[in-house]
Amino acid sequence: MTSAVIIRGLSADDLEAVLAIQGLCPEIAQWSLWDYERVARGEMAGWVADALGEEGVPSGGGRVAGFLVGRRIADDLEILNFAVHPGLRRLGIGGALLDEAMRWGRSFNAEAALLEVRASNFAALAFYERNNFHLVGKRPKYYASPEEDALLLIAGLKGS
Repeated sequence: MTSAVIIRGLSADDLEAVLAIQGLCPEIAQWSLWDYERVARGEMAGWVADALGEEGVPSGGGRVAGFLVGRRIADDLEILNFAVHPGLRRLGIGGALLDEAMRWGRSFNAEAALLEVRASNFAALAFYERNNFHLVGKRPKYYASPEEDALLLIAGLKGS
């Protein structure tokens, strides 16, 4: 069982682990290696969570337990891709990654954090609701394989 995580910037050394997690999470955007290389080069913001074991050392030799990619868009933070290893969910890893992204957004005075999520991703919708996101719109048939609507969610960052 994971007792804690270390959140750090996504680097080129993390790309294999990030792609492996993505492969286990068909509900998220399926990016290419090139997309994540752009994050590692600093073209977008990205973080990984290293799971720590009971003794405070990285479990599995420092395995990446999750990742989040975002970017600054005008005066907002846009969360572009986000996943936690399915076997390590509900341990606070996603919350720690989201907190780091929100902290980053506040560092440049972002007004809000926004994202889109598959309409059928009930676990993600519940997670975002617990983290003060609310529905503001829908993009019909936005996703493919399978075709599905995207729900647009937003959370205010000012004063929080």
